[in-house]
Amino acid sequence: MTTPPPDNANEKPPGDPRSPPTPGASPSGRPGTQLVTDPACLGHVCGPGHPESPIRLRRILDDLEASPVAGATWMKPRAATSTELAAVHTRAHVSRLAALDGRMAALDPDTGVSPGTWRATTLAAGAAIVAVEEVWSGRAQNAFALVRPPGHHAEAAHAMGFCLINNAAVAAEAALRLGARRVAILDWDVHHGNGTQHLFEDREDVLYLSSHQFPFYPGTGAAEEIGRGPGLGFTINCALDPGQGDADFGAVFQDLFLPSLAAFDADLTIVSAGYDAHVRDPLGGMNVTERGYAAMTSAVRDVARGGKLVLLLEGGYDLAALAASVRASIEILVGGSDTFPPGADRRASEAVRATRDALARAGRGPSV
Repeated sequence: MTTPPPDNANEKPPGDPRSPPTPGASPSGRPGTQLVTDPACLGHVCGPGHPESPIRLRRILDDLEASPVAGATWMKPRAATSTELAAVHTRAHVSRLAALDGRMAALDPDTGVSPGTWRATTLAAGAAIVAVEEVWSGRAQNAFALVRPPGHHAEAAHAMGFCLINNAAVAAEAALRLGARRVAILDWDVHHGNGTQHLFEDREDVLYLSSHQFPFYPGTGAAEEIGRGPGLGFTINCALDPGQGDADFGAVFQDLFLPSLAAFDADLTIVSAGYDAHVRDPLGGMNVTERGYAAMTSAVRDVARGGKLVLLLEGGYDLAALAASVRASIEILVGGSDTFPPGADRRASEAVRATRDALARAGRGPSV
């Protein structure tokens, strides 16, 4: 097996003229918001014209460096170890990816690797772990890992849907190793996080909640998918019609997700923060705006125990909308607040009802 990147993995990849952001203390001296990133995450290239391009992360970093958010500080991650990755994925899958270090290859029609991919992948997973460690230790109140490649489609034994390693699952396992009894993962990407669901659907120590366009790629995430065995009722899918906007997501959060999160009472909450439900996103079909993402971040921060919250970047493919929406989330993390507008469509209420009915039929629900 190829070893993880060495200590110099934090060096700039070729062609990236920027120096990495410099870590610093919160201006107040109190735990604040930690932004975790490394320019080596720009070294993963999927191919010409691919939507999951390095420019996605570059646009976010350029925006935040040009106009910093007060109260947010920067730090660089370490690479995740093979053992940390194998807590989620099969060793065969980790070994296959490591063996491709330095090479170009297509793993499926949507997912490829380049010479810099293994380094980027292990740093992205390591950033998820470091973000959890910073928040769990109290050194940060909350954290956002601004990384790529994304992760929520990655299954235990294979990559798919632009995703190689499941960063949210790696983060959840890190929190459990640190002593968390229960971890919640909220996924607001426009695509269902099939990999995350499958990794935890038979467990009661990890609650998985997803709001996503349905039917849509990857085809999973129906309301009836509520977990199995000991994990029955700990998978909560709200499958939404296309065209849902800020008020509709407000109904999902207020009537389903927030009661479920409050009842579960996780020690740490992780968000798979995809921004491809934005109205301008070329891959999705939703109508969410920056206000909607701010309201989602505000709502989940306020329900998270002690405000302990970790966001991990997933999708989002309109560059301006992605940068603006990430900024909206960070402005909430550092102490801002926002609310959902009124006027939810009846289809959102019907989607919430379908999920609640599926849970009720199994004797489960937000109060369980």
